[in-house]
Amino acid sequence: MAYNAVSSYKNTSVTTASPSQLLVILYDEAVRQLDIAIDLLDEYNKNGKKDPSKIEPTSKAVIKTQNIVTELIVSLDFDNGGEIAQNLFNLYTWFNSELTDANIKHDQQKITVVRNLISELRGTWSEISIKMAAEEKSRYVPSVDISY
Repeated sequence: MAYNAVSSYKNTSVTTASPSQLLVILYDEAVRQLDIAIDLLDEYNKNGKKDPSKIEPTSKAVIKTQNIVTELIVSLDFDNGGEIAQNLFNLYTWFNSELTDANIKHDQQKITVVRNLISELRGTWSEISIKMAAEEKSRYVPSVDISY
């Protein structure tokens, strides 16, 4: 029952989020998945022994992140985004390329680099989201009839 409550809360959070808040949610999940992959690779390499049971879940976490990055690519608005959209496209494409290579080679360092860059983007979009919400809130002026 608790799972249903959490699932319902997450669903409501996503369906009521602004576009900038959705980006933050996607970045959060990408960082979370890459943290999982990094932790699994730590376990994979523990004590100089390679633990093959860690490869499949690591790969799944990386692929989930690549799916998120692909969704970010698809969401880019090149007509209105101009140079920023093109730069993000190039960065996201690079992320997926690096993650593909890291997944094949079990390269924790490459995953860490991508994770840190996604985390930086997340921070930037979070700040933008907060500013946009504040601006929207300040534009809302309730109409109150104070004449008696």
